[in-house]
Amino acid sequence: MSAVEAWLDETPGETRGVVARDGRFTHLLIHREGVTAAHRLGARVVGRVTERARGMDAAFVDLGCDGPPGFLPGKAGAVGERLEFEVVAEPRESKGPTLRRLGAGEGAPRLLEPGPTIRESLAVLAPGVAPVEGAEAIRAAMEAHEEALSDRVVLADLGLDVAVQRTRALIAVDLDLAADAPRAARDRANRRGVAEAARLIGLKSWGGLVVVDLIGGAQDGETAMAAARAAFAGPQVAFGPLSRFGLLQLSLPWGRAPLEEASRAGGPALSAALAGVRALRLALLEDRAAPRLTLRLPPAAAGPAVDLMARLGPRADLRIDADLPAGAHMIVEERP
Repeated sequence: MSAVEAWLDETPGETRGVVARDGRFTHLLIHREGVTAAHRLGARVVGRVTERARGMDAAFVDLGCDGPPGFLPGKAGAVGERLEFEVVAEPRESKGPTLRRLGAGEGAPRLLEPGPTIRESLAVLAPGVAPVEGAEAIRAAMEAHEEALSDRVVLADLGLDVAVQRTRALIAVDLDLAADAPRAARDRANRRGVAEAARLIGLKSWGGLVVVDLIGGAQDGETAMAAARAAFAGPQVAFGPLSRFGLLQLSLPWGRAPLEEASRAGGPALSAALAGVRALRLALLEDRAAPRLTLRLPPAAAGPAVDLMARLGPRADLRIDADLPAGAHMIVEERP
C-alpha cells in the first residue's frame, strides 16, 4: 500500500493543497481568491441556454457572471431555457467552463452552490489523512509548484529522461534511454516512464490527447497498454491503439484549470504580490522571535498586497521599493 501525505497552505489570497504518494507529488490544487465561483470545478449553477454551437451537438450557456459562457456538450434545451448544471471542467485558455446538465432550473442565471474547497478536495484525494499545515505546508506547496512547472523528470537510477510538453493540439511525452540499453532495461524504463509522465501531467492538471513516444522500436502492445492503464487509471480516460511507430495514445478528461493558468489568474502584479506574501508568511512562522518582518515589493505588486498583508497580523509590514524589479520581493527583519 502506498504511503499518502497531504498538505494545506492557506496563505491570504491563495490556498494550495498538495498530495504525495510514496514521496512523490501527485496533486497540486490552487484556489486563488477573486476567481469566479461559478467557474469552479463542482459548482452547481442555474444557466440560460443562449445559442447552439455551430457544427456541434452542443450549446453555450449564460451563467450570470463575468467571463466566457459555459459550454454544454450533447443535447441541450431550446435557446432561452433555464437549466441547472454542474461544472465538470474549469475554464482554460479562451474556453469557458464545461457543464453537465442536472435538470430543470428556475430564476436568473446564478451560483447555487460553490464547488468543494481545497480542504474538502484533499479529503477525497487523501481519505483519512489529516493535512499538514503551517510552514511545512508552505514549503511543500512551493516545492510541488516548482516541480509542476518543469517539463522534465530525470530518473538517474534508470538513466531515464522523461519530457512532457503541451501544445494546442496535444500533450507530447518523450521517453529517452541510452541507445545500447538491453531489452529488459527498456521495458522497465517504459513502465516507469509512463508512470512518471502520468504523475507530472496530473500535477499540472492537464487534459486532452496524450501521445507517448516509447523507448525502442518493436513494442509488446499488451504490456504497453497494461502499463498505460495502470498509470492513467481513472474515469473517462480513453485509450487508443499502440501505433506501428511505438506511439501510445490516450485521451484524458479536463477538470481543474491548467496549473500555469491557475498560477497567473488575476495578472502578474497579483502573482508577484502573492509570492511575496507567501514568503513573508513562511518567514513569520519560522522566526517567531523577530518582532517585525517587512516585505518589500515593487510599486506594481504593492497595491494588490495591501489587503493580504493586513491578514498576516501586526508583525507583518509592507514597504514599496522602487528599486526592485517587477516580480521580485525582499524580506527584511526590523528590530528596535
